[in-house]
Amino acid sequence: MKAISIAAFGGPEVCRLIDVAEPRPAAGEVTVRLAYAGVNFMDIYMRNGTYARSHTYQTPLPMTIGMEGAGTVTALGEGVTEHAIGDRVGFCLVRGSYAQSVNVPAWKAVPIPAGVPLPVAAALMLQGSTAHYLSHSAFPLGPADTCLVHAGAGGVGQLLIQLAKSRGARVIATVGNEDKAVQARKCGADQSILYRQTDFREEVMRLTDGRGVDVVYDSVGRDTIHRSIRSLKKRGMCILFGASSGAVPSIEPIELAEAGSVYFTRPHLADYMRDAGEIRGRSDHLFALVASGGLQVSIDREFALAEAAEAHVYLEAGRSRGKLLLRAEG
Repeated sequence: MKAISIAAFGGPEVCRLIDVAEPRPAAGEVTVRLAYAGVNFMDIYMRNGTYARSHTYQTPLPMTIGMEGAGTVTALGEGVTEHAIGDRVGFCLVRGSYAQSVNVPAWKAVPIPAGVPLPVAAALMLQGSTAHYLSHSAFPLGPADTCLVHAGAGGVGQLLIQLAKSRGARVIATVGNEDKAVQARKCGADQSILYRQTDFREEVMRLTDGRGVDVVYDSVGRDTIHRSIRSLKKRGMCILFGASSGAVPSIEPIELAEAGSVYFTRPHLADYMRDAGEIRGRSDHLFALVASGGLQVSIDREFALAEAAEAHVYLEAGRSRGKLLLRAEG
């Protein structure tokens, strides 16, 4: 079968399409014939070495990258009873999805309802789960809350805006241009800030009458984090969950105090997907919202598997307006 492998950390050019043996499931695993794999910044962090020292997301070289996908079960490992051959399943946080088949621990594979298309399911596995834990667990939003969502027209951003609005929160989104502002508002953002034209911290304070927001969801990192912290209300929370502009080297504790005794966290999705119950709870809720029309999934582009490097260039350039997918058979 075909797979995208990297032998050394580096830019998109290290992604190589190679031939590898078809996987066979170990005990407790299922083999999934992939229809789609999701393209995420997590893949970029693995490719470029950002996660080289991570114990949560290990990156042994050489490796097949990709951390989410959707497809059909083709083989069952010993002891697997919760899935059957032919089942449509999705998964995330299993490395190796930039391939035509992959072995997945059975407890991480979730059944995809008949009414949910495979591209939509693939788009929801990692980014949907991320938006869900941010809005429902890391900082459970409510009608009294105002949140700031960076990259509001991106894959996570669009889902996060919709989930925040479903919980009654007010949403302020930052975006790069007017077209992306329109997209963020379509998702329900109450206000959008063109961060290239306006200092988003000053605009947040204007929009909140100097109070600041209850929570900032920051996936941008180095270019935004210090102003994000200063956009909070007293004792608000800043959640850094990505680094599209570069990794944040450090936060001085006194900075949190001076910003109003605020809280700061840098979570991993894996810590909010600890067991089968937590994974199924998030996916079932997301699928139900899609089925009811309460959650729209925007798929920006599909790339062939061999075009993985091109997909990374597209994502790193900030061009995406929704989810990017790889067609496993393409």
